[in-house]
Amino acid sequence: MTRSVLFDMDGVILDSMPYHVRAWQEALYEKGFSVSAELLYLHEGAIEPDTAVAIFQDNDYFIDADMFHEILERQMEIFATRYQPMIKPFPEVPQILKRLCDAGWQLALVTSSHMEILKKVLPSEIKSYMDHIVTGDQVERRKPFPDPFLAAISALGQNPEACLVVENAPAGITAAKAAALHCVALTTTLSEEHLSEADTVLSSHAELIDYILELTNQRF
Repeated sequence: MTRSVLFDMDGVILDSMPYHVRAWQEALYEKGFSVSAELLYLHEGAIEPDTAVAIFQDNDYFIDADMFHEILERQMEIFATRYQPMIKPFPEVPQILKRLCDAGWQLALVTSSHMEILKKVLPSEIKSYMDHIVTGDQVERRKPFPDPFLAAISALGQNPEACLVVENAPAGITAAKAAALHCVALTTTLSEEHLSEADTVLSSHAELIDYILELTNQRF
């Protein structure tokens, strides 16, 4: 049976989250808000407008939907102009993807980032391993809703029980579990205590490849 791995991009494939967080902090500061890096890491990927506005307001940042859209556009602009050239994959990623492809796994990328950003930051070598890519602007609802993962499963012609998700943030984990998917979390940006909804938490990419390959002939 063919198995599939659905990878998040930022914080899993790309070592990019510190730069996204800086861009968010700068965009928010321009509007008069000083927001901690921890809050932004905890809610990485949760850029569905209603969700994001609720998160900010729950933390006493009185940002409405219109202002959030302005901040999001500014964040994307800051990221593209100041930080995009610094983005690289985690060193272990190309070899992980190659080994999984050689072992017969289907691979997909599922990200809240827009396609225009993905095209600029994702190396062609990484793209070449992916059987399908889902970006945030291709679905009606982004993470923490299950829509992005459901779109990937459908495009791959897969069943949920044959798929594994690799995430690094609570919003992605919530989306994966809502899609009835087995989820592995990496502690690239948050400690294990914040990733408790995942089925398994791993501390390194080296552990990840061993974990996945051990599942090749097993049920999740």
